[in-house]
Parts: sequence; C-alpha cells; structure tokens
Amino acid sequence: MKPFRWWQLLTRALFHLPLSPGYAVDLPYRANSGSGKARAHLYVGGRHHAVSKLPAAFPVEGGTIEVAISAFGVKRCHYVTTAGAECQLIPDPRSAEGRRARVDRDRPGLSRSIGYLSVLMLLIGVGLNLLQLAEPISGIPAIADSVGRFTSPVHLPIWLNLALAVGAALGSTERSLRLRYSLLDQAGK
Repeated sequence: MKPFRWWQLLTRALFHLPLSPGYAVDLPYRANSGSGKARAHLYVGGRHHAVSKLPAAFPVEGGTIEVAISAFGVKRCHYVTTAGAECQLIPDPRSAEGRRARVDRDRPGLSRSIGYLSVLMLLIGVGLNLLQLAEPISGIPAIADSVGRFTSPVHLPIWLNLALAVGAALGSTERSLRLRYSLLDQAGK
C-alpha cells in the first residue's frame, strides 16, 4: 500500500481497521466519483487484497467493511460485525478526514462551532435557493393549474446565489470529512 502524501488531500481517502492482520480501505474517490468508475481498494496487512465499485462491501474476518461515497466525500466507511454491531474505520491521520478528526479530538469547541456553521451554511444555501427556484417551477402551466403560482419573497443577485451554493457545497464537504451524511447533504449538491 502506498503511503498517504500531503498532495493527495483532495483526491484520496485512507481508512484503517485496527484488527489483526490490519485492514485498510483506500479511496481515490474524489478524482473519479462523477464518472461512475470510483473504486474502493482493500488492503490486508499492507498488501492489495480486493477492489470493488462503490458502494462496496468487503467481507473480512468477523464481518463486512461497507464503503459509500457522495459527490462531496465519504458517506460511510464502517465495519459491521456478523452480530450487527457497527464501528467506523479510523481515518489516516494525514488524510483530510484524519485532520478533521484531530481538530475534533484536540479542539472540541472549535470543532462543534465548525459543525454548526456547516449545517447553517447548508440550511441557508439550500433553503434560499430552493425558495427562489420554486417561483419559475410554479410557472409551468401544469403545475400552476394544479397548485397555483408561487411568488418568492426572496430575489437575490446572481453573485449571492453562487456564494450560497458554494457555501452549501463547503458545508457538505465539511460534513463528509466527519462522515456525517443526511438528506440535507443530498440537497446541497
């Protein structure tokens, strides 16, 4: 297995399961997630053992390693035992996910504030953009006849809409670094 390098922060994720013989999941996902060719690689004892399209489920000793990604990063990277217990794999300390986990561990107050800010950015960005998008959609004759026309109370300039969209994308990316994923993140795409 190739070691994680600093220049791979935006193109690779690496997770470890500290069970003997030592499992690792390598995700070069950010480079090719949109093409449908994203793959997860399983390493056992430092040697390549298996590769799978994402979402992936690797059978390992005592259970399964489940891996899934979103457009913004990792959705799930868990070890599920045969009894049904789940535990999240540990991100490599040099990866973006590992660095975010270190902030969470070393500075919990700052981490909590960043987490609240990411949710706020998602709510505001998605909420205001959906509110503005509802007006032209309600103008479609079939929808206008059945539901009525909607007039948005909010009309923002294009630059502010773009800034809100970027903020929502950053919020989703931050949440993916913590392996937090919900319907809210799906809307932030």
